[in-house]
Amino acid sequence: MLKRYTFWLTAAVLFQILTGLFHSLSLFLTPVPRTDVERQLLELLTTYKMDAGAGFAPTYYNLMTALSSCFTFLCLFAALVNGYLLIKHTEPTVMRGIIAINLGIFGFLFVVMAYFTFLPPILCTGLIFVNLLAAFIVVPKIEAAI
Repeated sequence: MLKRYTFWLTAAVLFQILTGLFHSLSLFLTPVPRTDVERQLLELLTTYKMDAGAGFAPTYYNLMTALSSCFTFLCLFAALVNGYLLIKHTEPTVMRGIIAINLGIFGFLFVVMAYFTFLPPILCTGLIFVNLLAAFIVVPKIEAAI
């Protein structure tokens, strides 16, 4: 079981879905300040509009919401594509390339999360990356005959 790439890729797909769903909660929850400093910071994040040019004046909270939704959509998109390819029993040679692309994207994402965020997103992207790495290591390397 642990020597089949489909096991590891399925685990990565599940972690991608869970991460996407878990992270989407931040789109629906309103942060509650606990101190006066947090209250002031949250007020500035939600009300201060910066001039971004071309008539755009988003708040920092708007920017964080956009970035947060992009992370959610990235995880769900990758999970749906990988899950679809697993269901369709795509050839291991094709899957090796798909897993390599996922590995590159989620590897860079893991580094960014480790540097800029906090423990839950670091753990979630780390679990995705480790499962993709395991899938890449055990996927058969079938050479095409010329």
